[in-house]
Amino acid sequence: MLPLVFFIGILIYFTVRVLIRGFYTVKPDERAVMTSFGRAQRMGNVLVTDPSLDEEDQKRYQFPVVHVIRPGGPYFKWPWQEVRKVSVATRSLPLTWDPTKNQTTVEAVTKDNLTTGVDGQIRFRVAERNLYAYLFGVAQPLEHVMGYFISVMRERVANFVDPRGASLLANPELPEDSPEYLSAVASDLSEGVSINDLRKNLPLLNDYMEQQCRSTGARYGIELDAALITQIDPPPEVDRALSAINSTRNHVAADISTARADAEQQITMSKRAVDIAMNNAQAEVAPLHELAETLTAIKAEGGAAALRAYLRNMRLPLLGRARRIVRAMGA
Repeated sequence: MLPLVFFIGILIYFTVRVLIRGFYTVKPDERAVMTSFGRAQRMGNVLVTDPSLDEEDQKRYQFPVVHVIRPGGPYFKWPWQEVRKVSVATRSLPLTWDPTKNQTTVEAVTKDNLTTGVDGQIRFRVAERNLYAYLFGVAQPLEHVMGYFISVMRERVANFVDPRGASLLANPELPEDSPEYLSAVASDLSEGVSINDLRKNLPLLNDYMEQQCRSTGARYGIELDAALITQIDPPPEVDRALSAINSTRNHVAADISTARADAEQQITMSKRAVDIAMNNAQAEVAPLHELAETLTAIKAEGGAAALRAYLRNMRLPLLGRARRIVRAMGA
């Protein structure tokens, strides 16, 4: 009797453990990796490669390519096998996310030693091409990615310079009186208050973060989809000082624009006056030129007698209208 009960128990365990719990499915937004006795099923000796890693990091982050189970099912596994499922859907996290502490903003120091608060979000997803790193390579891959992102962001904030103003000022061929140069100088006046530059160039900062974090897929198995740094808040006293500086700069820029417009208007009016004077002079000179050409033509065709006759005939109407004739002595 006892062997029969033992046999039935084994049969029930086998039915539950193998036939019922042996089947599984994978959802559309999931990928799965199967392990046998704790070892993931690998695709031979193929390693994950990523051109965004430099030579040193390529030697450091060498993860094997594992066999990925696509969505569908039911699939079957043996009791000594284990299925590790991960979601590959795109997710987002605030920059302030840190499982070790509560914080409302991420502090960063600018190149002029101002401590400012940075806030925003990042979008990410698990790298399907490097599930080994996400599942087995790093204990807490998301914390590593956030730490890496914050480190790169703080390094960039500490060294950020407005590229537009710097490139214009560095151009030796740019005339000093050109609007581009004056704009660059105005931008340069605010240098030393790099928060202004950071606020004006948030898209450049986000692009830089996305570019620098492309290697996170090869490092930690998490791909960064987008960096959305939306807020840079300095301390209140610094913010008030910045507002005063910006107001003064805008006022100076408005005065410069007004003065430049007045000067351009004066120059335009002067050019018009010169054009009018030149037209009047040409109008007065034109009849004299015409008369000279006529006299020259008469003398050339009829000689001096024809010229004297022409002058006499032209003088008669003038003498008829003249009230008084003055003849100079010796004329």
